[in-house]
Amino acid sequence: MIKLAIVLPCYNEEEVLRESARRLAGLLGQMEADGRISPDSFMLFVNDGSRDATWDIIAALHAADKRVRGLNLARNVGHQAAIMAGMMTAKDWADAVITIDADLQDDLKAIPKMVDEFARGYDIVYGVKVQRTADPLLKRLSAVAFYKLQARMGVESVYNHADFRLMSRRALQMLSGYKETNLYLRGLIPLIGLDSTTVPDVISERCAGHSKYTLAKMLSLALDGITSFSVKPIYCILWLGLAFILVSLGIAVYVVHAIMAGTAVPGWSSLILSVWFVGGVVLLSVGVVGAYIGKIYKEVKRRPLYNIKEVLGGE
Repeated sequence: MIKLAIVLPCYNEEEVLRESARRLAGLLGQMEADGRISPDSFMLFVNDGSRDATWDIIAALHAADKRVRGLNLARNVGHQAAIMAGMMTAKDWADAVITIDADLQDDLKAIPKMVDEFARGYDIVYGVKVQRTADPLLKRLSAVAFYKLQARMGVESVYNHADFRLMSRRALQMLSGYKETNLYLRGLIPLIGLDSTTVPDVISERCAGHSKYTLAKMLSLALDGITSFSVKPIYCILWLGLAFILVSLGIAVYVVHAIMAGTAVPGWSSLILSVWFVGGVVLLSVGVVGAYIGKIYKEVKRRPLYNIKEVLGGE
């Protein structure tokens, strides 16, 4: 039978942890009774530098149920790095690892389907959102816009998939070979190339608490997703520069004609407008190039993504 690990990144999730552990324990028990997974399957809660009682609750849950394991990171490293820490730790303990957020808004009914697809030979199974009515309207619209922008930028990813997925130990071993500091798992995992499939994921309301994924964090993730896997923004700057050269040639022709015809009138407004517009485009272009240089700066330092402070279970 399959030994399954369920990895849950946690940041200030004290309000939902007990309920999440209860529901997952019931699910593990049901799948064990159905013969899908082995009795030593477990859930691994990754504490991403929480400021509340998240780690204390994880420790208490572990003491009450050995199927609950804990990974305490030394500091807050972000959602993507916390998921990576959990997967890289759990890959040595299990045949397959499922990642899911601790709020359990993703569909738990999809987990047995993922396990079944893994048993059929798929190394990667993506949970794809088919219904997001529980999400705020702004989040739904921005997510759709982002997925479409990714596709236009040439980023290979699974449409409407976040970080709810199953990966085999073989896939995780291959993923461990990618030593990127600017981590964007949704674009990185499809590059592995192993056989994959999808299962439907119906999003539900949080049982308690509120989302820790702020607009700023979502925008930062979107920027990482594009700049880590596409150089099209750089080429957009190139084409924009060529367009400005053509416009300037047209203006030069107009100015020469106006001088020869004696209709040239000195204009302060048009000059200032042009200066501000071109200056804004130049600054924007420098900013895009700077973002890429900044990512190179981070990559060449080769700093570790995370440091593990404490582990509960898996001895």
